[in-house]
Amino acid sequence: MRSTTEQTVQPCPQCGTEIRTDRRFTTWCSACDWNVDPVEPDERPGRVERMRRGIAHRYGERLLAEMTGGESRRPRRDVAGVLACTVALCVHGVTVALLLAGVLLVTLGWGGALPVLGAFLLGLAWLLRPRFGRLPDDAPVLHRADAPRLFALIDEVAACAPTSGVHAVAVTAEVNASVSTYGIGQRRLLTLGLGLWEITAPQERVALLGHELGHFAHGDTRHGVIIANALHSLNSWRYLVAPIRNPSGLEVILNALYLLPFLAVQGVMMLLDQLTLRAAQRAEYLADASSATAASTEAAVALQDRLLVYGSAETFLLRESNARQVRDRAKRDEPEQGLWDRLAAYVESIPESEYERRRRVGALRGHSVDSTHPPTHLRRACLLAGPAEPAAVRVDAEAVAAITAELADARRVVALRVLRG
Repeated sequence: MRSTTEQTVQPCPQCGTEIRTDRRFTTWCSACDWNVDPVEPDERPGRVERMRRGIAHRYGERLLAEMTGGESRRPRRDVAGVLACTVALCVHGVTVALLLAGVLLVTLGWGGALPVLGAFLLGLAWLLRPRFGRLPDDAPVLHRADAPRLFALIDEVAACAPTSGVHAVAVTAEVNASVSTYGIGQRRLLTLGLGLWEITAPQERVALLGHELGHFAHGDTRHGVIIANALHSLNSWRYLVAPIRNPSGLEVILNALYLLPFLAVQGVMMLLDQLTLRAAQRAEYLADASSATAASTEAAVALQDRLLVYGSAETFLLRESNARQVRDRAKRDEPEQGLWDRLAAYVESIPESEYERRRRVGALRGHSVDSTHPPTHLRRACLLAGPAEPAAVRVDAEAVAAITAELADARRVVALRVLRG
């Protein structure tokens, strides 16, 4: 429960309306939006990111209209998707060509510089090679035998998507969750951030699982092996041929040589973004639909609201870590045992006015922060546009207790890592 000393009352300097707010958070006016978004961006985005945000802004409202039309709430392979795969395969073709050229120069070169050049091309091909992912070695990883009740819930939610479950769950401190694949066999991994899991209600956790598993069900193009690895290769190319800043002497000549390759890489990246960003945003809407199907529309919307305060949750965890660093060791009494409870209590104490402020900030900023995800206010609008869906999966107190017990060791390990910095 918040103390009354945390409440402040003052007139709005712009319109004079009385403002009642929590002093821990931004003071703003709901009547005229004074000070609703006082934070300036930390840095100006690069050219590619500016282009991404421009595309996202252009298509944002139009895509929302399509998604609320009913028939568009299903995945589809359009011309842009086919072209994106074609471009990605061409990028991989360059890597294969470098590999073959390197092998030929090393094996057939007649001395001199040709084998050296071949070795260089082989090293370049290795740098640009496709990545198949692997299990994290810096986070607890749970398999089905370690957490049968958690995996049973995941399977139940996956069936609503519909898709199959996951092979492993990695537990981190992030205020986030994600899905990915690992190994050549593309086994499925769910990364579960306790910073988000612990601040959500049971039904919101079902919504979270429904959203993440929905990415598997709807074939999220940008997370597929072909396109994701092509983007990785292009980023590697851009790093290798990026102009040297503040060049001098020979570096000026190198910059001139790098110019055309850099522009070519930049152009291909922009093309691939142009072809896939719309599909990436559609995938988010479809994943939200899976979330509502599994947990109910009400729970899916509640999850969207909870995501609005992820920054506050991250700040709380950072404060806890800093406090641990300066606290006298003799006074430490295993504070990791209560870290997640303290985080949940803090987030629960955030006033509704702060949630509303962040909703308005999202509407004002639109796609200017994240080009791959539709703004939260559009995602909420899409969820609320159709008839309210009931929950297909419900978790009772017994299931919550069982899953909490299965996560106990991971909760303790991750809490210790947070507090140790």
